[in-house]
Amino acid sequence: MSQVHYQQLNLIRLPIVNKLYKDFYPAGKAKRDEILWVGESPQGIVCCVRFKSIGELQLLTGMLVKPEFRGQKIATHLLQHAIAQIKQKPCYCFAFIELEALYQHVGFITLSPQQLPHDLQQRFGRYCNSGKKLIPMQYKVQP
Repeated sequence: MSQVHYQQLNLIRLPIVNKLYKDFYPAGKAKRDEILWVGESPQGIVCCVRFKSIGELQLLTGMLVKPEFRGQKIATHLLQHAIAQIKQKPCYCFAFIELEALYQHVGFITLSPQQLPHDLQQRFGRYCNSGKKLIPMQYKVQP
């Protein structure tokens, strides 16, 4: 495994991340009003995640690890490096069912859709109605 360096993305590099999304996760697209964290190796950006502000909370979205880097705990390390951002304000995510354990490992808990704030309930419903198998999760600060 190559050495990966994790950092918040300078928005001037947004087109590079959007090329990554286009290549590996066409439904994802980074926007200027989002905070992005990336992992970068000598081969370039290998993973990314976005934080979208929605009022007094944030939605962690668009987690992507390039296929050849999967299975190496890259996503876990990315989330661990972005923990200050995750803790900044209440943080939710809509995780693919098969990634529930990944998010739990860094401190997210599984919720029922009814436990989501109203704005997120509607968004979650739309995502699920489009055929995605998702579960709502929230980061819980450990005492």
